[in-house]
Amino acid sequence: MKDRNPVVAGSFYPESPQELKQDLGQMLDPFPSSETFPKGLIVPHAGYCYSGSIAASGYATLKHFKDTIKRVILLGPSHRVYLQGCAVPHYDFFSTPLGKVRVDEQACRQLVDAGLLVQQDQPHALEHSLEVQLPFLQTCLDDFQLVPIVVGEASPQEVSKILDVFSDNPENIIVVSSDMSHYHSDQEARVLDQKTIEAILAFNLDIQPYDACGCHAVNGLLDFALREDWHIKLLEHGNSGDTSGDRSKVVGYASFILY
Repeated sequence: MKDRNPVVAGSFYPESPQELKQDLGQMLDPFPSSETFPKGLIVPHAGYCYSGSIAASGYATLKHFKDTIKRVILLGPSHRVYLQGCAVPHYDFFSTPLGKVRVDEQACRQLVDAGLLVQQDQPHALEHSLEVQLPFLQTCLDDFQLVPIVVGEASPQEVSKILDVFSDNPENIIVVSSDMSHYHSDQEARVLDQKTIEAILAFNLDIQPYDACGCHAVNGLLDFALREDWHIKLLEHGNSGDTSGDRSKVVGYASFILY
C-alpha cells in the first residue's frame, strides 16, 4: 500500500489531531448546512488561519448529507510542477493527521484508460491545494473515496470531459480548490475579486491565472455545470488581510456551492 503523506501539516494546518479537530469544529460550527444537495464546491486552499473560515462555509453545507456522499472528485492547481493536462497519482491513500483517505483506484484507472489524463505522482507529491481540503472532508463526511486530480494547463472542455465520467451519480461531489487574486493591495484585490466572483456566478469560462490560481479547474467545473443546468451561489469571500492585518499584499478567497 502506497501512502501520500502530508507535507503541509504543521504549517497550513495543525499537525496535532486534537488541535486540528478543535480548529475545524470552531470554523465549521457557525455555518449552516445546505437544504439542497450540494453537487459541487469551490473553496480556497491557503493556510487555515487565512482562508479556513471561508472554506468552512462551503464544507458546512455538507452537514446534512455526510452519509450520502461516497466519492469526492477533488481538483486543484499544480503550484510546483509544470503539467500539461491533468494527473491522478499512484497512491492508495492520502494521509492526514486525522487518518487515511482511500483513493478510488478504479475511477482513476478509468480516467487514464480513457486518455483523459495521466497517472503521475510528481505533481501530487508536494502539492498543498488538494491536501488542505482533506481534513475538512474527513470531518464533514463519513465513509468516502477520493479521486485526486491535479490540474495543469487544460482547457475547460478537457476538464469537463473528466467530470462527465462522474455525472448523474448522487453519491458524488466535485470540489475545486482555488484562491483568488494574489499580492495586490486590499483595495485592489477587492475590486479584482469582485469581478472574478461575478464572472464565476455568470458561468464565464474565461477565468485566468491572475484571477484565480485554480482557474483551469474552475473553468472546467463551470463548463460542466452549465451543461448539466446546475445553479451556483456565493457563500463567503474575503482576503488574507482580514485575518493577518497586513493589507499591503493580500490573497483573495471565496467559497461557492453548486447545486
